[in-house]
Amino acid sequence: MIFDVITLFPQMFSALKDEGVIARGIKKSLLSINTWQLRDFSDKSHRNIDDSPYGGGAGMVMQVQPIRKCIKKIKQKNPATQVIYLSPQGQKLNHNLVLELAELKAITLLCGRYEGVDERVIESDIDREISIGDFVISGGELAAMVLIDSVSRQISGVLGNQNSLADSFAQGLLDYPHYTRPETVDGQGVPEVLLSGHQAKIDTWRKEKSFENTQNKRPDLLYNSLRLKQKRKIL
Repeated sequence: MIFDVITLFPQMFSALKDEGVIARGIKKSLLSINTWQLRDFSDKSHRNIDDSPYGGGAGMVMQVQPIRKCIKKIKQKNPATQVIYLSPQGQKLNHNLVLELAELKAITLLCGRYEGVDERVIESDIDREISIGDFVISGGELAAMVLIDSVSRQISGVLGNQNSLADSFAQGLLDYPHYTRPETVDGQGVPEVLLSGHQAKIDTWRKEKSFENTQNKRPDLLYNSLRLKQKRKIL
């Protein structure tokens, strides 16, 4: 998977490229993250990439020309890349969308700043808008990191011996509780079944706790899962 990130702050992505699971995926040549400094595509002497909005109002708007030039440059290398704008107006990122994105070979992520980008970019140069939630952050960089991390986990081999199918949401439910040593902490013990060595009983307990967790913390997931199953039966 190739990620190309258009940003004013490429240094922020060193946290992904140099540490953790994503860095290991890069070393295995399973992933690549290329950052593109948008100011490099400005035709202005001070490398400006924004201007005041038509119609007045607070803030600045990112201009069409530098964004379009950068996307064109990326597409010369990866013609099939899907261009995504991280935006609070976009489709909300969830596990199913992550799985869909993981099937792609290349993704270009546009990180907005200020009041956002000129609408003509969205109309002509963006394939889809994606949001990580109904809240506002200072720019698209953090959202892009979330998307890169969640999608990269689904690429075969990135997690090594771990299995993303056991993650929360992978089966439509939240994860079951986890415990590790020591066996007792401040009077709190580990459930006996996890110490039994009886794998079938452990698997049953984990399924029950996963369902219980979801029912108590995210009942909407159970409701949505039930609706999806009923829809499939109708079809």
